[in-house]
Amino acid sequence: MGASPIERTAGYSAAPGSPGSEGHPRSPGSGRKRSVTRVLVAGDLGCALLAHQVVLGARWWWGGYVPWFEMVFSAGLVLAWPVAMSFVGAYRRRVRAGGVEEIRLVLNGGLGLAAVVAIGAYVTKLMIARSIVIAMLPLAIVLTLVFRRCLRRRLRRRDPDRWAEHAVVAVGHRASVLDLAMELSSQPRYGMRVVAACLPGGAAPGQVLDVDGVPVLGDLTDVADAVARTSADAVAVLACPELDGATLRRLAWSLEATDTDLFVASSLMDVAGPRISVRPVAGMTLLHVDHPAFGGVNQLVKNVFDRVAAATALAVLAIPMLVIFVAVRATSEGPGLFRQTRVGLGGREFRILKFRSMVNGADRLGGAGSGAVPPKTRDDPRVTNVGAFLRRYSLDELPQLVNVLRGEMSLVGPRPLLPTEFALYGSDVHRTLLVRPGMTGLWQVSGRADLSWDERMRMDLRYVENWSLTLDLQLLWKTWGAVARARGAY
Repeated sequence: MGASPIERTAGYSAAPGSPGSEGHPRSPGSGRKRSVTRVLVAGDLGCALLAHQVVLGARWWWGGYVPWFEMVFSAGLVLAWPVAMSFVGAYRRRVRAGGVEEIRLVLNGGLGLAAVVAIGAYVTKLMIARSIVIAMLPLAIVLTLVFRRCLRRRLRRRDPDRWAEHAVVAVGHRASVLDLAMELSSQPRYGMRVVAACLPGGAAPGQVLDVDGVPVLGDLTDVADAVARTSADAVAVLACPELDGATLRRLAWSLEATDTDLFVASSLMDVAGPRISVRPVAGMTLLHVDHPAFGGVNQLVKNVFDRVAAATALAVLAIPMLVIFVAVRATSEGPGLFRQTRVGLGGREFRILKFRSMVNGADRLGGAGSGAVPPKTRDDPRVTNVGAFLRRYSLDELPQLVNVLRGEMSLVGPRPLLPTEFALYGSDVHRTLLVRPGMTGLWQVSGRADLSWDERMRMDLRYVENWSLTLDLQLLWKTWGAVARARGAY
């Protein structure tokens, strides 16, 4: 019996004609990715130059003297800026899709360069203006992050498929491959798309299989061949009992010569990196998962921040909220506020407040569909004209600031559920009772009413499992963009 495709390519050198061997063309997207890298390098250099000109211009504007040595030295820092970004890995393919890792690497590169300048000046006794360290380099960090974000948005808008940095071969069971393909296609910011799949058992001879349009190109021994056939540049190995340690190791060897990225997913769902640490034990790589923390100082800080922010927002928005209240009362019969019982922290019920956006008594009239909560529709006849505008920009939810001030809700958290929803859906829903429900959250910034119930619940559970003050601030920042775009708001 001949060796499997994985075993035939398990060595460290590529066989003639194999991907990555001499004369074998790399992925068709390789040139594009190199061009994106060149744009990033040029853009980072331009950001550093702009920061350099702003700081020197400000010093000249205020009549400060800038010696020639500082001009030459700061110009050298401009040239060193992309070098620092490259040193920390800010041009790697998996970073270019954005996210927290890119922010962390840009900060590391900028702060690292600032530390080198500060320590070098101290050791050599060089007189370098403090504005270089405390103004120019921090400004370069901000400009670099803004530039990269704008570039990603422009590329995604012009050609979403072209922006997909990784063409991925997914390895695992059909359900897992389908989940991954759907998740990546709905979230283009990840910069990945599934182009082929390898399933346990593969396909029978002459049989053509696909997973929701993704072709199946063999079984677990055909991964390297599938990479070559599709010119993929990444392999995603999903939770699959058939892939033991030895097989996975041989797969990694077969991909080594082709510079193909290998991603291995654990069976842990929706658990973020800060809760996971790697521990080598007896030759095995073990993942240690910390329990989520729902109390302590961080929770106290969150509560104080919520109430202070809610009180401030109510003071600033008092007049606009009064105008909305009068507009609701004047354009349709009924009260200006809508009150409804929801379930909060620990299962305690409370009355949520909203500006009324439907005709009076609409909650008793029902709507399309069935279930605990009728699904929202774009043409719901119960929604008033003023209510449609309020819903589009989430203005109907402003009175919930009062719920936040009372301690019944948080600015960020899971969606507040109706009591009937707990009777209708599974026990996983009760996990959301460990934190206060929020005015905004993961699902609100990821599609809102366009998402299915399962997607909303998965995002709410992901928030509960990975709550942090940093995540709250990120979601609050993203909420502004989600409200302005009004996607999924009806």
